[in-house]
Amino acid sequence: MELDRKLFDAFAREAGTVSVEVVSLGLGYTAVSTSDGGLGLAYTMLDAKSSCSVIKEYHNYEGEPALELLALIRSKDPLQRGMALALINALNHKRAVSFPSGRKDTAMLDILEIGVGTRVAMVGYFGPMIPMLKERGAHLEIVDWGRDMGSTERLYDRLGNWAEVLVLTATSLLNGTTEEILAAAGPGVRTLVLGPSTPMVPEAFDHLPVRLLAGTVPMDRDKVLAAIRHGAGTPVILRSSKKAFVALRDGRAEEV
Repeated sequence: MELDRKLFDAFAREAGTVSVEVVSLGLGYTAVSTSDGGLGLAYTMLDAKSSCSVIKEYHNYEGEPALELLALIRSKDPLQRGMALALINALNHKRAVSFPSGRKDTAMLDILEIGVGTRVAMVGYFGPMIPMLKERGAHLEIVDWGRDMGSTERLYDRLGNWAEVLVLTATSLLNGTTEEILAAAGPGVRTLVLGPSTPMVPEAFDHLPVRLLAGTVPMDRDKVLAAIRHGAGTPVILRSSKKAFVALRDGRAEEV
């Protein structure tokens, strides 16, 4: 996919000079830290286990140059892609810290121009955002395959003929559906890519109709890594992290 290629190319040079320190696959999220002080997260996309091995081909990336782990962003295995995406977020950590804080989610809703009657398609169930959308009087259609909510056929129909805004989970990068979903969106649909997995890399999305990226930037390394090891989820991780967002215009970061 084009998105995978752009994410790889954006960090290939740096990944050849930086080493991986820690790779931690928690039950909720995966974390990767790098020798330059970076720490990044990605969702652990783990289906029901059929054996004690969830990684088919074991390889210890810790202490090695990051380039080999980065290459897994092209893998078809969601767990391997998650490790690579967490690495990308670690390599991008210093830049992501500089983006505006997204703790006031209303700012993001303003950028997306969500108001009374706005038709919003949500792919992935984002519980905290739902009351805010309803408070604004938006019409909401939710699809979340993990919760057996909605269907692919209905989603693509709504994206092409109904939706004005798309709230898209960044876990779509792990199963390789991001570009497929966006290709189904009608012209002018304003897209927010949301979640701790989100790579805050505007140039990687310049071929896609994405208006806003919103991710999670770890700020307290030790506490975040402990939360990952303990199987904690987003609410705990956010206590030691920054919610950040960046608005895009033609694939470039835009001042807001």
